[in-house]
Amino acid sequence: MEEEEAIAFHRMQPAPGGATVLEIDGGSGEGGGQIVRTALSLSALTGIPFRVGNIRANRPKPGLRAQHLAAVRALAEVSGAFVEGASIGSRDLVFRPSALKAGSYRFDIGTAGAVSLVFQALLPPLLFAHGESHLLLTGGTHVPISPPFDFIKEVFIPLLAPLGARVACSVETYGFYPRGGGQMEAHIRPPSREPLDAPSFPDWKPLSPISGRSAVANLPLSIAERQRDSALSVLRRLNSRTNIELEDLPSPGRGTFIFLKTGDDACRAGFSAVGVRGKPAESVGSEAAEALLAHMLSDGCLEPHLSDQIVLYLALAEGSSTFTTTRITAHLLTNLDIISRFLDATILVRGGVGSPGRVSITGVGYKRP
Repeated sequence: MEEEEAIAFHRMQPAPGGATVLEIDGGSGEGGGQIVRTALSLSALTGIPFRVGNIRANRPKPGLRAQHLAAVRALAEVSGAFVEGASIGSRDLVFRPSALKAGSYRFDIGTAGAVSLVFQALLPPLLFAHGESHLLLTGGTHVPISPPFDFIKEVFIPLLAPLGARVACSVETYGFYPRGGGQMEAHIRPPSREPLDAPSFPDWKPLSPISGRSAVANLPLSIAERQRDSALSVLRRLNSRTNIELEDLPSPGRGTFIFLKTGDDACRAGFSAVGVRGKPAESVGSEAAEALLAHMLSDGCLEPHLSDQIVLYLALAEGSSTFTTTRITAHLLTNLDIISRFLDATILVRGGVGSPGRVSITGVGYKRP
C-alpha cells in the first residue's frame, strides 16, 4: 500500500465541565447526518454540550430529517438533555446533556428511516451507562444508503466484541421503504472490561467463504431466487465457497434485499442491496456481489463503511490500534474530525480520499465516571 502524507486530528475544545459550548459546523467535510449522530453520541457520553449549525448543508434537503430527529430525541432521553432546534428541517441544534441513564427505551422513527443509524448513535453512551439497557426501535430495517440490520448483527457487533462490548440484537418484523414498521431489539450490557481493549487488525484479508441471504417480504420468492443467482454469477470470479439462503420475511410492507458477508475475526465485511420499484432483481443481486468482489480485490483489511463506524470505539479504547482500509472516504475523515473535538485521542490517517489507506488511533482509555 503506497503511503501518502499523513493527516493528524487534534482536540481543540475545553475539558468537560467548562462553560463553553462546543461549536460544530454541520456543513464541514462530508456535511451529512453523521456529524449530528457522532456529536450526539459523544456529547451524551462525555457531558460536553454542543451547538451545530448548517446541519446537512451538503444534502438536497438540508436540515434534520425524521431519522436524525429520532436520534436527537433518543439521545436527549437517555442523557436528560436540554435541546433547542429539534424539529424537521432545522439547520441549527443545541444539545446540553445532564445525566446518562441506562434503562428500557422505545423509539419510533415514524417513517422508514434507518433504525440501524439510531442504534449506532445510542450504543456508545448506553454501553458506558451504569446498568443494562434494552432498546426497541421501530422504522426501516433494510433501506437504501444505511447499514441493514444484517450488517449490524453479523459484522458490526462481532467486531466490537473483542474490545469488550457486550451487545445482542434481533429483529422480528422487517421494515422497508416507504412503509417502515420494522422492529429491532437490542440488549446492551456494560463492557466486560474497562476501558475497552484496543484491537489488532491484520494488514491483509484472507480469502474466506461467503455466506448470506436473499430475502423478500410479501413478494414472490422467485425474486429472491433471481437475486441469489445473479450474485452467484458475479462471485464465481473469487473461487470461494458461497452459500446464499432464500427467505420469506414478515413485514407490514413489501420489500426485498440481499446481504453477503465474508471474512472473520478483525477482517469481516458485509455488503447489501435493497430492491426498489423498477429495479430488476438481477441488479439487486449483482450490486451487492460487485461490492464484495471489489473489496476482496482491493488492498486493505476493512471496507469503507466499517472503517467509519469502528473509529469511535478505537478512540475510546485504551492503547493503540492501526487498521488498513480499502478506501479512505470523506465520510471517514469528517467523522474523525468530530471525534477529535470530544476526545483527546491521537489520530493519524495515511492515504488520499478514494484510495486505500491506513488509520492509526491511540485511544483515551475511557471509563465510566
